[in-house]
Amino acid sequence: MWIYQKQLQFPVNIKESDPRLAKVILSQFGGPDGELAAAMRYLAQRYHMPDNEAKGMLTDIGTEELAHLEIVGSVVRQLTCRLTPAQIKAAGIDDYFVDHTGGVYLQSAAGHPFTSAYLQVKGDPITDLHENMAADAAIA
Repeated sequence: MWIYQKQLQFPVNIKESDPRLAKVILSQFGGPDGELAAAMRYLAQRYHMPDNEAKGMLTDIGTEELAHLEIVGSVVRQLTCRLTPAQIKAAGIDDYFVDHTGGVYLQSAAGHPFTSAYLQVKGDPITDLHENMAADAAIA
């Protein structure tokens, strides 16, 4: 288990709104290679890992990815919390604001809601670990 500390590991203090950047970073929150997808991928793959040390590692990584959701969500919220209607429309994110206003919603930059179809869990440890490396490389 882990202990939740009610503060961000890396505090976010963004002073200026940037709706275009927020749209891109939103994909890191709920997109196919985002933090939620990574967390769920690692946590689901741990169940068929034959080695307890590897299983523990996947659990640790998965819970760390969940912690990243707080940081990324805070970035998106701070980039969008002071937007005017004109800025929202000019950035092309007015459709998002119609449905979610200031909420940070799990979706990709293209507007696709989070789906478990983003996850790859094959049941073969080598295949799954290789897929994790490919997914992590897509983020870098």
